[in-house]
Amino acid sequence: MRKEEIKNKITVTADSIEIVKENFPDSFKNFSDSGLIKDGIYKKIEFAIESIIDIFNIINSDLRLGVPEVEEDVLNNLRKNKIFNSNILGLVEEMKGFRNILVHRYGEINDKQAFETIKAGLKDFELIIEEIEDFLKKN
Repeated sequence: MRKEEIKNKITVTADSIEIVKENFPDSFKNFSDSGLIKDGIYKKIEFAIESIIDIFNIINSDLRLGVPEVEEDVLNNLRKNKIFNSNILGLVEEMKGFRNILVHRYGEINDKQAFETIKAGLKDFELIIEEIEDFLKKN
């Protein structure tokens, strides 16, 4: 298991989330008007989600759970083999959907919806990181 690589990704994820927390505006109006700060928050969230996805890809690969044909196969493999509980994997699936909106900018990003999603979802990163750290302790 590439534990050091996973730990490094956890660190950069946690650092990105901390930067978002420190700079996250207290209201939608401030968020909407923040320009570069808003764009920076989007990029940090995108990077954190991609790092979480990378961690799950590493675990899937190192446990030899199967070669994914599509990206969803990784989470399905982890779920099927009971490596992580479904609640955590469901959070990651939701994050992936949000990341796709940020990356591909399907239409224009709805800043109000993004503000609410980020505000509500910051704690989810902590839950996911805790689960990954528990997994590393056991394996």
